[in-house]
Amino acid sequence: MALKPLSSLPETPLTIKRALLSVSDKTGLKELAEALHEAGVEIISTGGTSKAIADIGIPVKDASEITGFPECLDGRVKTLHPNVHGGILARTSYAPDNEELKELGIEPIELVVVNLYPFKNKVADTNVTPAEATEFIDIGGPTMIRAAAKNFAHVTILSSPAQYAGFIEELRSGNGITYSTRLKLAKAAFEHTADYDSAIANYFNCIAEEIPAKQFNISLPLSQELRYGENPHQKAAVYGAQFEYIDCFHGKQLSYNNYLDVDSALNIITDFQTDEPACAIIKHTIPCGVGVGASLNEAYEKAFSTDTVSPFGGIVVVNTTLDLETATSIDKIFTEIIIAPAYDADALELLQQKKNRRLITIKKQINEISGTTFRSIFGGLLKQDADLEPFDENEFKVVSKRKPTETELKDLLFAWKVVRHVKSNAIVYAKDGRTLGIGSGQTSRVDSSEIAVEKAKKEGLSLDNSAIASDAFFPFSDGIEAAAEAGATAVIQPGGSIRDEEIIAKADEFNMTMIFTGKRHFKH
Repeated sequence: MALKPLSSLPETPLTIKRALLSVSDKTGLKELAEALHEAGVEIISTGGTSKAIADIGIPVKDASEITGFPECLDGRVKTLHPNVHGGILARTSYAPDNEELKELGIEPIELVVVNLYPFKNKVADTNVTPAEATEFIDIGGPTMIRAAAKNFAHVTILSSPAQYAGFIEELRSGNGITYSTRLKLAKAAFEHTADYDSAIANYFNCIAEEIPAKQFNISLPLSQELRYGENPHQKAAVYGAQFEYIDCFHGKQLSYNNYLDVDSALNIITDFQTDEPACAIIKHTIPCGVGVGASLNEAYEKAFSTDTVSPFGGIVVVNTTLDLETATSIDKIFTEIIIAPAYDADALELLQQKKNRRLITIKKQINEISGTTFRSIFGGLLKQDADLEPFDENEFKVVSKRKPTETELKDLLFAWKVVRHVKSNAIVYAKDGRTLGIGSGQTSRVDSSEIAVEKAKKEGLSLDNSAIASDAFFPFSDGIEAAAEAGATAVIQPGGSIRDEEIIAKADEFNMTMIFTGKRHFKH
């Protein structure tokens, strides 16, 4: 059948005479139904929605009275009928459509209120079976939403309880529902169904175990419009559910660069979810100091002493409740963001004296769900598993003649935790639960090592008997020689170079202990 588009869409306000309501989430249903009844709107509904409306004493007509057909197949089929969809899709500004409706005995529907079965919530439960999950795939709901949104010039679609208040206000004005409102609601409806279908498609990718998926769908709600991006001339916004993970309860709105720094901070602190207090200081997404200690203040002082210049304007993240002693130490310099699982009341009283400083609580660790990272590139995205997998020390292998002492092993493991959060090429010197020097982002591994050594010297920190971690293998033995000359006695690295034997021999020459982890941690 050839489509016959209208020459233009009518932009006149829409009077609501007849409404179809079928909702899974009944939030705000009472108020909406009451407003419709007050406005003299005939209400049609289905199943549980119909009962909920009837229970508050508002007249409601069951959809089966419209279709002439009862619900069937355990409620799987309720509204999939020409008497429903004809009423929704009719272009009531177009005379031939009205004539056809009259011939068929179908009345137009000017308002559709539908929200969908909570499929995302259901499949978030890792124990749900495909048999259970598929029952939460809504069929009639998306069909009605799409029909109403397609015909937005003649129909209003409400696809979320969050839209009810604005609609009710416009309804009570008595001037009809404006074209601009209907257009915005239609846009939101299509975004809603697109998100719903994306979630279903991604779920089927998972249960089909198709890796990589032939197509991957991303559908995220706007979380926050940002003042600008990395630089003031760049427009920006953040999408997703960031505030499920953090609560920025004090200070200015987070900026684009703040979000990047907070993400780095949350990533590194996931490796220190122990009873031992830990602190990391982040600047431009890179850790400039990390420490653990008997107290949180000791951990902060260790992290800060690695580099006493870079923390200015930086991010502090800790793994335990922030106390007054630590807050007092942090408050000595300008710190843009502080992140903690919780704050003592006296610490908060001090920190909140600076109005613009952002204070954040961690609501959920990012390693509580399987992580995925994306990078935009020309023509699309790169997708990979997040590098958050806990270390398995049983996979580590001592390749040198000398085994590490208990102290050296502790230093090596600490340095290895830190180095995977440093930009490649990454080198970390550490000792006694603290970083001594961090070299990052250099095109040469030797350059990164030299920077780490120079930073330690600048701060008056001795590298004698320290451990050195490298995010990737040492390609030449000169890196080991430089580490030994700096004072390191222990090395941890992935291994895998064609010159591994030469590099191991060099470590043995300096009586160094060396561990191969078998796992690289590039970070670009």
